Amino acid sequence: MKKMKNENRLDVPDFISIGIYTAIYYVLVTIATFSSGILFAGFAYVLLPALAALISGCVYMLMVAKVPKFGAITIMGIVMGLFFFASGHFILSFGANIVCGILADIICKIGKYKNKMLILLSYIVFSFGLTGPVLPLWFMKDAYVANLIERGKDAGYIDAMFASINMGTFGICCIAILICAIIGGIFGQRMMKKHFQKAGII
Repeated sequence: MKKMKNENRLDVPDFISIGIYTAIYYVLVTIATFSSGILFAGFAYVLLPALAALISGCVYMLMVAKVPKFGAITIMGIVMGLFFFASGHFILSFGANIVCGILADIICKIGKYKNKMLILLSYIVFSFGLTGPVLPLWFMKDAYVANLIERGKDAGYIDAMFASINMGTFGICCIAILICAIIGGIFGQRMMKKHFQKAGII
């Protein structure tokens, strides 16, 4: 029993793996951030979380496979929240990542980190944590505008940012995340089965 408990605890190699996968995930989110500005002019903030969910499935699935222990996904969510918060986003970005990270971890734990459908569901939930940096656009507009003014942004920049922000685009944002997370998660699972398992990575 004691040995089983120890096996379920995160150890030093686990923390190293979590750090590596979180760093890769952060890089992919950064790539999505810059790409969304180019691909979705005027709707970059609306579709950014969805684009990140679309391209990050492999990294998430690999981490779950390599560190199938409660706490790994939560830590990734906390670290991502800290990255967002440190880069000047509102505290809401931190909270969203924590909540979604914990929920995703719980979902995986229910399936003992082996149930593919629950792992996919956990990825969908985790991906909604990426709404943290953009949620203030819809629900904390005055505070967000004040923050932009403090950072030296002019009225033209602010008007352009909020031009596509309404409850309709919030719905589009959520639906897009759901669809892209499903696609990205399934792709990640198939890549694991087709390439990573054969290569002995997992």
